[in-house]
Formats: sequence, C-alpha cells, structure tokens
Amino acid sequence: MAGLYIHIPFCASRCVYCDFFSSTDFSFKRGYIDAVCRELELRIHELRDEPVFTVYLGGGTPSSLSPSERGRLFRTLSTVVDWSVCKEVTLEVNPDDVTPLFISQLKDTPVNRLSMGIQSFDDSDLVFLRRRHTAHAAMEAVDNCLCAGYENISIDLIYGLPGQTVERWTNNLRQAVTLNVPHISAYNLIYEEGTALWRMREKGLVKECEEEESLQMFETLIDVLGFSGYEHYEISNFARSGRYALHNTSYWKGVPYLGLGAAAHSYDGKSRRINPSSLSEYMEALQTGHVAYMEEKETVDSLYNEYILTSLRTCWGLDLKKLEDDFGAERMRYCLEQALAHIRAGRLVVTDNIMRITRKGLFTSDDVMSDLFWVD
Repeated sequence: MAGLYIHIPFCASRCVYCDFFSSTDFSFKRGYIDAVCRELELRIHELRDEPVFTVYLGGGTPSSLSPSERGRLFRTLSTVVDWSVCKEVTLEVNPDDVTPLFISQLKDTPVNRLSMGIQSFDDSDLVFLRRRHTAHAAMEAVDNCLCAGYENISIDLIYGLPGQTVERWTNNLRQAVTLNVPHISAYNLIYEEGTALWRMREKGLVKECEEEESLQMFETLIDVLGFSGYEHYEISNFARSGRYALHNTSYWKGVPYLGLGAAAHSYDGKSRRINPSSLSEYMEALQTGHVAYMEEKETVDSLYNEYILTSLRTCWGLDLKKLEDDFGAERMRYCLEQALAHIRAGRLVVTDNIMRITRKGLFTSDDVMSDLFWVD
C-alpha cells in the first residue's frame, strides 16, 4: 500500500504563523495543475505497482481550486488510483470556501474526507491569526458539510496564542465538541523563523504564551476531548473510535508515499525526495520533462531515530521486537538503557514488549524521545 500527497500552494492571504510553502498569485493555478499532472505521469513508476491506499490534497488552500481545476487533477489521478481500493481521499478546506455550492460540486470527485482549518472559535483569535473566516462561518461550514452528507470531517485548532487564557481555550474546545466531528487536531502555536508571527515577536509586538500556561492548555485539551469520547491516538490528534486519519497514520508507521507539487516530499523507505520550494523552478523543470527534486539517502542511524520519533508519538508505541529486527540488538539495548531513567520516572512504560509514553511523559515528549536517539 502507498500514500499519495498533492501540494496545492495557493492562498488568498497568508496566516501569521504559517511557514508552509504558499503563493498568493492565483494566475499560476491552471499551469500548476498541469505541471502536477505531468509530474505524476513522470513518477508513476515510483509507486512500484502498489495500490494507492490514501490520497491527501494539502496546502496552501486546496479548496481554492475551481471545479475545472479539480476535475483535471482527479481525471489524471484516476489513471493511477483505483478508487474502489483507496480508503481515504482528504481535501484540506478553508471554512470560507465551504458553501453549499462548493459542497455540491465536490460530489463529482472521489473526496470522502474534509480537513478544515478552523484554528479558533474566538473571533479575536481569528483576527490576530489573519484568518478570513469568523467563528460563526466556521460552524456554518461544518453544518454545510454535514447537511450534504460529508460527515468524515477533521478540524484543526491552535492553542498557546499570545494573550490566550486557559478559560478561552476551554471554551474553544467545548465549542468544537458540540460539532460532533469524528476527528480533531490541535497544535501548540510555534514561532517559525521567517513568518509574520516570528517578526512580530522579534519587534516586541507580541509576547509568547508562558510555557506553564501552554502545558495547562495541553492538559485541558486531553481532559476535555477525552471526557467527550475522543481517543488521544497521537500527540496532536484525537478521534472517535476507529476514525483515525489514515493518511497521516501512514506517515507515523513508515508507509511509503509519493509527494507531488512544489515543496512536496516523498519517501520510499530508503530515501527522501524533496521538490523545489519555487513555483517557477518546479514548473519550468516539468516543461522540460523532468522533476528537479533533491534526494537524501536515509542511513541506519536516521531510520532508527525516525522510528523512535514517529512510533512514540502514537498510542501504538514502539515495538521493541521490530526495533531489534530492523536495527539490531545493539540499538535495541541502547534504546532500553536510554529509556531506563524515563521508565523509573514514570514518563515511559513497557508492556508486552511495547514501549509507550505515559501521560506524564507527554508533557516533555520532545526531551524523552531525543534522549533515545542514536548519536555518534
């Protein structure tokens, strides 16, 4: 099985926190979709005749595509993807795009899951983040989806905003729960270098949320969603029973995937390929019949460290037998030796040869996982 990711980099405006590759110049859209279709034709061999299990259209703002642009893309995908076998086809959407007309037009595509970037149900937060929708519009967008039969919805939220309190965050979560969507992702705000948010902090225009308050918000997130029936299956992801995000889960489980589009990444189990983060470079290369990606070969050390990182993020944990089978007894012993202090402190637990991070360990998970990394 394999995954297929398509990056759609176009946005009407940039949010203050976003460091994903994007462009506000919509004049490139049609030519860009042609380039993505051409890239698929050139790289189809990389799927190695494996059935495509998941497709994910991310961005950027994939919901900004016109019906004709979506149609062009899905017609090309249909030459590669058997939709009867493909379990999940996700489209990232902005709430302000999700009108009844948009949903009715989407019915003509294989999309069966929507990932909606709501970020907050507080209008003052949305203004600060430079989101184009209001809290009311976000709730209306979810309702539009449900009324049209699209119930497989994930919503994204952000916490740890400047000036945000635990009480305001709790109200956000309570509002999210009332929507009864099957999946919720929630991320702590990060000040990525080069973003508008990062520049605002450097100029003293905003102050980061205190670490202790962010940790309280994370605890509140776990408590409120857990009480409401959501399983905490990955550090930032919560789902109703059995409603995990299949595409993202494949990343955490090391399933190969092909990434199409500018700045997209691909992984075949042995190497990573990274497309250029430039519309002109990406499109011009495809006009000459090739893809200008960079390739990074994985080493045993990097694969071991990645297995530590991805497996411990999830409720399934780290399989010590698999670790030994894949990386040898020496690394397995090293992992256990490094983990011992965290096991004694209650941050890690080993049951039936599976190592997992405990709730206590979640609050310092980056430190816990990095301590298990192999360092020459």
